[in-house]
Amino acid sequence: MGFSNLLFLWAAILPVIVLLYYFFRKKYKDQPISSTIFWEEVMQETKASPYLKHLQKNALLYLQLLALILFVLALMNPFIKSNQMAGEQLIWIVDTSATMLAGKEESTFEQHKKEMSELISNLNGHPVTIITTGDEPKTVVRQETNVAAIQSAIKGLEVTYEEQQLAKAIDVAQAFIGDMATSIYVFTDSVERGELPIESERIKWVVKGASKELENVAITRFAATAFGDGALALVQLTNESKREKGVQLSLLDHEGNEVAKETILLKAQEEFTKTFENLPLSQGLSANIQVEDDYEADNMMLALLNNNFSQIVVDQQMHQLVQKGFQALTSNVKIAPSDQLKSMSSEAIIVTNQTKLLQQTSAPMVLIGRDDELTKEVNNLVDISDDALFAFSSLEDVYVNAVYPGFDHFETIATIGENPFIQRSSRGDIVILADIQSTDWPLHPSFPLFLWSLQNELVEGTTSLGMFSPNESRAVSLTSGDWSIYSEGDEYIASFTNASQFKAPSKPGFYSVRLNDEQKQFIVQLPSKERTITEGTSFELGSLERNGEEQSSKKSILIWLLIPILVLLVIEWEVQRRRGFTN
Repeated sequence: MGFSNLLFLWAAILPVIVLLYYFFRKKYKDQPISSTIFWEEVMQETKASPYLKHLQKNALLYLQLLALILFVLALMNPFIKSNQMAGEQLIWIVDTSATMLAGKEESTFEQHKKEMSELISNLNGHPVTIITTGDEPKTVVRQETNVAAIQSAIKGLEVTYEEQQLAKAIDVAQAFIGDMATSIYVFTDSVERGELPIESERIKWVVKGASKELENVAITRFAATAFGDGALALVQLTNESKREKGVQLSLLDHEGNEVAKETILLKAQEEFTKTFENLPLSQGLSANIQVEDDYEADNMMLALLNNNFSQIVVDQQMHQLVQKGFQALTSNVKIAPSDQLKSMSSEAIIVTNQTKLLQQTSAPMVLIGRDDELTKEVNNLVDISDDALFAFSSLEDVYVNAVYPGFDHFETIATIGENPFIQRSSRGDIVILADIQSTDWPLHPSFPLFLWSLQNELVEGTTSLGMFSPNESRAVSLTSGDWSIYSEGDEYIASFTNASQFKAPSKPGFYSVRLNDEQKQFIVQLPSKERTITEGTSFELGSLERNGEEQSSKKSILIWLLIPILVLLVIEWEVQRRRGFTN
């Protein structure tokens, strides 16, 4: 606090003059006389409260002194000095990752939103740009000077549960700097000084970190798979706190029924792993913990029960284009001799032309050609059905000169004239009734896209889309149509028509996509980096100077002195009126 008009300090003599006047004014001596001697009994109440009597007697003095003192302060024009946000413009980078939900009485995210609202009062007309973090950083407002618009943008900020990826947001911020001196505020939970580029002298970094000493117990790993007639699950817990924590762990099936429960006592910084066997089969399982900590988002983890066939084994006799095609999709591809395929069928997807393996193995298969039949020539175009396998691969220009006979009880999803070309068995096997060397299919872009859809269907299964990160955009194997996304509680989330533009919801949980009677499950999982919280710090790097001094603002508080002065004058007038102006 300071004063801009110290010249008026001489006015301090006014309350001194009033005080001296009261010291030297004429005084009277109390003298009891016979006509008033009986008043003493009436005045006992006043005498019982000497301080009140003193205040009543000298009220006018105190009011005048206080009013004059405030008047002197008002003449000197007092102000509150505060550092002004330096620079010609301001950029706010707001972390919207899941760990921003950590906090004791209030989350770090809400604390930062309040800080942003308070900073608005010191903008002084400087433009503000707000950028949120994530895989695709978003510019919420761009060089905005309207305080109401900035305040509205702050209120609309929400946690997206995505990974922080602060470097991407900083790259976006660099595009707005140009030749302008800029103050960049980073509202996050934790960031290292080395992560901020400080080579520019025109940038000042102000980092607002999270509260210290936050406690957290997290589910850091959860996996489940079908095993025989039941399910097998593995759970890993980590206590990041500095003291012992009691944890109630429970496993729930897709319907929300509890299938396992255990009470665990975790020591400080302890990592605990537990395996659950003979669980009932379900489309999915969720691991949940109940614990007193400062971060709840990592207290749940989900898993879809897959078919445990993640590896692809290609018959050594298959054409090189088939082998190379699958190897281009994933590194988990093995080329094996024909006589060893049967022994590998318990742990992999088999790609072969051996028809007998359809009956001898329980593993999903891709049959390309047949070794038990002869081909016949065809002379027609390929006609595909509305099946998810062809969502990204159109076979209209594919030339096929010979096909094998189809299987009687298999579903035909693509034809050449009246002849089956691609079929699906009741258990999900895919059969291509032609040798690759009998077609020009590998020369078309639809060939690797078809293999990708094939792998996606067999690995993930026909009833699920798999696992996604919050707000992840990814092409999925679905037929064209108006698909809708629903939450586990049957709440409508969004719709989409193009399977290549599918975008997962932001909040972790079980979801499903629906089209008429068709439905597929998927889960949105909290990223592993968002399951660990770190102690944050607030700091500043760099400085922007103006005329050799840090920019500052002076906010006058004159109005807050004038109002009480007027109130005191009114009270003083009333006191004087009650006593009588002649006195």
